[in-house]
Amino acid sequence: MTLKHKATLTFGACALAWMPVQASFEAVNMPSEAPVRVAGQSLRLNGGGVSSRLMFRIYAMGLYLPDRRDSMQEIVSRDEPRRLVIRMLRDVDGQTFNDMLMDYASSRRGEAQPQVLGPMLHLARLIASQPQGLRNGDVLTFDWVPGTGTVVELNQKAVTEPLRGVNFYHALLDIWLGEKPADPGLKTQLLGRGDAVARTYH
Repeated sequence: MTLKHKATLTFGACALAWMPVQASFEAVNMPSEAPVRVAGQSLRLNGGGVSSRLMFRIYAMGLYLPDRRDSMQEIVSRDEPRRLVIRMLRDVDGQTFNDMLMDYASSRRGEAQPQVLGPMLHLARLIASQPQGLRNGDVLTFDWVPGTGTVVELNQKAVTEPLRGVNFYHALLDIWLGEKPADPGLKTQLLGRGDAVARTYH
């Protein structure tokens, strides 16, 4: 057997050994299909996916709703419980997340209402002030609770009092589901439009 053949077999064996690990890693990172409860109501996964930058996976996100929705318009048309969950896949300093929210606030400054910009800036400062930033495995949840407001938790611990006003929650959704989403591919996955997403989540 030539050295070239040995190298090829070795590479092939390593690839086969790595594949189950990779598949398991992918599954662990994706949002859970199990129903969640918000404000006493059962929500199911509408769609989920992973946001990447320069081939690095940054976070996984899932959108939970009472019923299937495939557009931003359908989601915001009803005042009902919702959950947006972000699971970090890399360490990210709090300032980076803060910058994303600030970029959104700046881009909408001419059209957004004060009751949206105020809470957005408040949330950005809270995330930026986390001593260790956002760590791999951290979970951020944004729950809309009718009559209460937006409940923000980091690893199941509230980071602020509920932020009132449904327009603020709609602004959060707009970051990922609006006409100019932060990640167009992720928007498609959250709305469950892709075939792969449909097979995985429905």
